Amino acid sequence: MRILMLGWEFPPHISGGLGTACYGMTQALAKLGAEIVFVLPRVKGGGESDFLRLASASGTPITREAASRIFLAGQSVWRESVRFLELDSPIFPYCTPEAYAETVRWLGRAPDREYGEARLSAHSFTYDIQGGYGPDLMSEVRRYSRLAAALALRESFDVVHAHDWMTYPAGMLVKALTGRPLVAHIHATEFDRCGENINVQVAGMERAGLMTADRVVAVSHLTSRTVVERYGVPQDKVVVVHNAVARHEAERHYVVPPRIRHEKRVLFLGRVTFQKGPEYFMEAARLVLKRLPNVRFFMAGSGDMLPKLIRRAGQLRIGGRFHFAGFLRGEEVDHMFALSDLYVMPSVSEPFGITPLEAILYDVPVLLSRQSGVSEVLKNALKADFWDTRDMADKICAVLRYPCLAAELVKNCRQELRSIRWENAAGQLMAIYRDACARA
Repeated sequence: MRILMLGWEFPPHISGGLGTACYGMTQALAKLGAEIVFVLPRVKGGGESDFLRLASASGTPITREAASRIFLAGQSVWRESVRFLELDSPIFPYCTPEAYAETVRWLGRAPDREYGEARLSAHSFTYDIQGGYGPDLMSEVRRYSRLAAALALRESFDVVHAHDWMTYPAGMLVKALTGRPLVAHIHATEFDRCGENINVQVAGMERAGLMTADRVVAVSHLTSRTVVERYGVPQDKVVVVHNAVARHEAERHYVVPPRIRHEKRVLFLGRVTFQKGPEYFMEAARLVLKRLPNVRFFMAGSGDMLPKLIRRAGQLRIGGRFHFAGFLRGEEVDHMFALSDLYVMPSVSEPFGITPLEAILYDVPVLLSRQSGVSEVLKNALKADFWDTRDMADKICAVLRYPCLAAELVKNCRQELRSIRWENAAGQLMAIYRDACARA
């Protein structure tokens, strides 16, 4: 099985769980014999892997023939599925004046014999993309779709696998150009990220990609219900494939420094945004500190709510016991898990959530929001509704007060972790690919 996989991040350059999931998933697929070309917006140094080929969309040359095909296919795709991605002009952002003039010339006439292969190979243009999540994300998504399509025209593959809305326009365009089946993987919906205050452009792209796809892979039954109820995706097109964790034993062991052994440490690790429920974690911390003053709370991550929460910690007068660790990477994350006595994931809407599985690797008990996909596979973890901060605080106190409870939670969750393997997920994905190819 040859797979053209479209993604927005991949280790070591990641911003969250999406890149981590893509790594574990592709590694397991490669073990089953899959050949994977993973198309990123930009491939930076140190990102190569020995089990797949990383391809950078940024800098991909586009020939006259490819430009004409992409433009014509794009007009059809955007007009029929994504109305707000208009292509009324041939302007490509960040394009040089020379490349723009060449594009106008190419798109102003139909391909004909005047342009032979030699002419085509001598006339191409390109432009760069950064692949960030900044204010120019929409333009980056447009550029990525065109460049990924140009790259796809040079590759040989059986199926297209697109991860989340940023790559759905590219997946739709590649499907239109090549006729290959499209598998849309949904890791989080716009309703998960923003509640009812959705970005209609993002939601529109999300729905268009899911409806165009031959098969939809949802990371949990929670996510499956969302795409069916919110976007009207046919239920029989959606398959649930739970995420997993790439490591089944902690890679390193850390010793708790003597100076902090007398204290208990509770960790929140994730984006500091509405979806992750950081304000509920802080409110639970306030209630716990009234009963157990010898506890430290750590919030590791960055996001738009961080300034507000820093001010709130001051207002609650818990700044001495509530610490902001910032965005952590690699070994810093492992170290933080290893030094924690409890990991709390109070997400408002979490399609899955890999971090609790990573915490269990370090024998750290976890407290999960009932509104999370991972709670479907971790039956023995403690759970609370994200909004019920008093219940959350009670359970935090129980784990910190009774070491036997914490040990039993870890033991039971470790048993469950044995079956939560990327190898199992990869087997399901291979079956989905074969089915999509057979239908196509």
